[in-house]
Amino acid sequence: MVLQTSVQLKRFLKRLPDILTSFRTITILSIVMSMIWVTSCKKKDENLMAFEYDPEQVPSMTTDTVTTLISDSGVTRYKVIAAVWQVFDKAKEPYWFFPEGIYLEQFDSTFNIEATVKADTAWNYTSQNLWRLKGNVHVENIKGERFDSDELFWDQRKERVYSDKYIEITQGLRKVKAYGFESNQEMTEYRIFRPFDGIIPVQEDLEPADSLASEELIQPETTQ
Repeated sequence: MVLQTSVQLKRFLKRLPDILTSFRTITILSIVMSMIWVTSCKKKDENLMAFEYDPEQVPSMTTDTVTTLISDSGVTRYKVIAAVWQVFDKAKEPYWFFPEGIYLEQFDSTFNIEATVKADTAWNYTSQNLWRLKGNVHVENIKGERFDSDELFWDQRKERVYSDKYIEITQGLRKVKAYGFESNQEMTEYRIFRPFDGIIPVQEDLEPADSLASEELIQPETTQ
């Protein structure tokens, strides 16, 4: 037994220089690889650009081809269709943005369509429950009356629609032109401000209706 152990020891001592050489080689390779990895990471870090997130300019969510239903007090009241929907909920004044247009339907309690709305661009300031519709705004109420303007505001809290821009209202065969307008949100009860050439009949035998006295609307402050 002692003889066998002695033989093994001699063999180990004979191989010891090779073992130490291999160990040193592995150690050197490890150090070299570590230096290469650190240098590589440093170069990558140097090539990275610092990114500052601006919640006023960068949306927290962007969704394409949207069709969604919106509830009011637990009741489904609106249907929204849009090509692009961006959410800026981290902005100082949180809002939704529809840069490529919007189509909206408003329902009554039995899901009958009370009004439809189209616009080239739309903002919904969610904390204020305020919509801003901009560019080729077209609204049609349940009576078939049509409202066309470059800009409309819709205050859901006050259930009020208004504008101080030029607007045309088509009532069957008659057309009303004015600067400034306000209405209930169903667009069935409304008044105009600063009539433009009064009420213009489409047919000569139609009697023009009385226009309202001039008044001014105050446009809310928005960040867009």
